[in-house]
Amino acid sequence: MTDPLIPAVLAFRDNGNPFSPLYDDIYHSAVGALEQAHHVFLRGNALPGRWQGRRTFTVLETGFGMGINFLVTWAAWRADPSRCERLHFVSVEKHPFSTADLRRVHATTLSDPQIAGLGDTLANAWPMLVPGAHRLEFDEGRVVLTLIFADAADSLPTLRLRADAFYLDGFAPAKNPELWSPAIFKALARVAGEGATFATYSSAGDIKRALTQCGFEYRKVDGFGWKRAMLVGHFAPRWRVRRHEPPAPFAHAQRHAVVIGAGLAGCAVIERLAARGWCVTSLERHASVAQDASGNPAGVFHPMISRDDSVASRVTRAGFLYALNRWAALEHAGHRLVRGAPGLLQIAGDDDETRAIGDAIATFRYPSDYVTPVSTRDAAALAGMPLARGGWFFPQGGWIDPASLCAAQFAAAGERLERRFGVEVARLERSGEQWTVFDIAGNAVARAPVVIVAGAHEAARIAGLRHAPTRSIRGQLTLLPPGAVAPLALPVIGEGYAVPLTNGVTLTGATYELDDPDTSLRVDGHRENIERVAQMLPAFAHAIDAAQPTAAGELAGRVAFRCVTSDRMPMIGQLADETTAARDAARLRGAWPLDLPRMDGLYGAFAYGSRGLVWAALGAELIASQIEGEPWPLERDLAEDIDPARFLLRALRQGTVG
Repeated sequence: MTDPLIPAVLAFRDNGNPFSPLYDDIYHSAVGALEQAHHVFLRGNALPGRWQGRRTFTVLETGFGMGINFLVTWAAWRADPSRCERLHFVSVEKHPFSTADLRRVHATTLSDPQIAGLGDTLANAWPMLVPGAHRLEFDEGRVVLTLIFADAADSLPTLRLRADAFYLDGFAPAKNPELWSPAIFKALARVAGEGATFATYSSAGDIKRALTQCGFEYRKVDGFGWKRAMLVGHFAPRWRVRRHEPPAPFAHAQRHAVVIGAGLAGCAVIERLAARGWCVTSLERHASVAQDASGNPAGVFHPMISRDDSVASRVTRAGFLYALNRWAALEHAGHRLVRGAPGLLQIAGDDDETRAIGDAIATFRYPSDYVTPVSTRDAAALAGMPLARGGWFFPQGGWIDPASLCAAQFAAAGERLERRFGVEVARLERSGEQWTVFDIAGNAVARAPVVIVAGAHEAARIAGLRHAPTRSIRGQLTLLPPGAVAPLALPVIGEGYAVPLTNGVTLTGATYELDDPDTSLRVDGHRENIERVAQMLPAFAHAIDAAQPTAAGELAGRVAFRCVTSDRMPMIGQLADETTAARDAARLRGAWPLDLPRMDGLYGAFAYGSRGLVWAALGAELIASQIEGEPWPLERDLAEDIDPARFLLRALRQGTVG
């Protein structure tokens, strides 16, 4: 009998995917694939029984393939009235299908109508084929799929989670030996929760030895179909096999948090915690949300392309894609976001940059729905006016009104959110398992086991951090009235930016003035903004006359202050206990981030600079995951690069803490 899946898999070709032009292997028989998933992975891990009555349950899979194991697990979760509150499914895949090929394979394989429906839902949410972690949410966020498009040998050691069950899938060891290396099993041992189970259809001797050496006990049981036997077992180490324990679930009975600051960072955290059932108290010094930098009339959002796919590029890529999903979910729930049509054009600074970024796009083989290089002529056609040079086009980039996003996140939190404005926080104090928040008059204004400091410039002071080198950047925007310049078809960014708003106004900006506290609009600032845009868009040159001193009053604008760190990366995550670290400085001189003492229940989300729109949602999800002990939404090395404790860690390594 011919396997009906083989033609579909063999038909898989490079559709702009940066990973592989063709699958190297054929998935073991698709005949009975659903039954096999039930028998091997659900029954082999004693599911659904083991997740019943749990708040969260996490499955880690070593090869996603076409997603059969995920779909079967999702269907079993849906059918179980005693299911866990939140199911996490984390899976690694080196050679992901395109959306079209995923649909084609599912049409051949998914004979069960219910699972076929779930397959359609998965295909509709399928992410762009770019490297890194992709977090997808289903069933109102109660089923969370985290896909890592990368080589398992590279990515499994970077995961931060506590696995309750392992699906050891990904073809036979003879076909994919690197997927079954001892390093893989060591990585699994590092994330295994107490009593974590595993199942695999393979029973090769090398796998048995690797399991035993890494603290797993196994036994042979009856296999399924073409495999007579399979292995099942659990994590039961007889000696210490890891340096750090995996994340622990939130243990406090009171799920209540205080979020200080109601800009992009704070509102995103509020929404992510409320979505998990938390009660949140919001403390904001202004009279409403989004009054500082988040109150600008519009902000642009887009990925970041670099020649070496830098840390900033990787974090921004993950944040950009996650933000798009979260915003779509808010709109689907009926919340209104004010934003432009998709599409944003970035203009190169010079011909060398044009070539360099074009080469990077080709080298990393980014798909066209992520970014496309454009010539000067094509860029002009997209913008609707002549341009100085070409650049690259982001089909899913664009602009959004940050205040509308903050308002939507506030509204999404509903009755779980206590809104308190006009509260200026001075300091925090820990007593037992509670944090107390004091205002500038010395009054205790809120108490909770968890506090997230999201107050930008004030965050480090409120949290009492000494190792948080943040600075203030003054940014002045200019608003050109309707008719001042020809209308743009889409936002154009580069040395400056020009954004066509819905009311016919064109937003340009922004100046970049370090540690300048002046809040007044300046004629020179207006002129600078327009001149920089005119370098990209020559048609804007005549608008410079509008910025002359005699006409300064005719131009509107806004001044806001961005908070940045010395390395220009944000501060996101649990805060370090700097006092304890100073006392143990000698011992911690060679420490890694997981070695540092932390402040129980205290987190930071600040220093987003000019990238708050693309970093805020992912940062909020990271913090919520850290609090709840859930799988992190991005790789651990990236989380460490935005860890608020990274500057303390550098000082410890340099021997300057004491």
